[in-house]
Amino acid sequence: MKELKEFPRIDTERLILSQLEENDIPFIVEFLQHRIFSDLTSNIPYPYTEDDAKFWLKMSKDAFENKTGFTFGIRNKEEQLIGAIGLHDRDDDKAELGYWIGIPYWNKGYVTEAAKAIVNFGFEELELNKIYATHLIHNPASGKIMEKIGMEKEALLKQHVKHDNEYFDLVMYSIFKD
Repeated sequence: MKELKEFPRIDTERLILSQLEENDIPFIVEFLQHRIFSDLTSNIPYPYTEDDAKFWLKMSKDAFENKTGFTFGIRNKEEQLIGAIGLHDRDDDKAELGYWIGIPYWNKGYVTEAAKAIVNFGFEELELNKIYATHLIHNPASGKIMEKIGMEKEALLKQHVKHDNEYFDLVMYSIFKD
């Protein structure tokens, strides 16, 4: 993953994508304390605590410093945090896209808008060849976002994730630079 000295800020029509900060922690906890985030994702715990948010913030900062990923806060134009989106390096020229957004902001096109900008950033700034994303099979809304940004379904990963002592299938989508 290409090295950037400073964490980037990306402005879209309705959003600001910028580095997560300590003062985002109360908002992260407030949004992610809802059980649905744990049910719809493979990596958000329930109950979600302030310690979880602090740990995630540290992981995000470490990833940037170690050149293994970028986690952006999704903010409205008033710079209020409404969600998060990131690209995480899994190889030299490919990265995984991941995102969540607070329930009050669902179904407004914000994640699609942010994801388009992040995919462009990945191809243009980071010089990636492939960006991929996965979603649990019972979260088709996430797959719709992936399709809207030009990703195509690549694979069904059978019983790929263990969550609450149950195995779940993951659907994988991808998009290429060309």
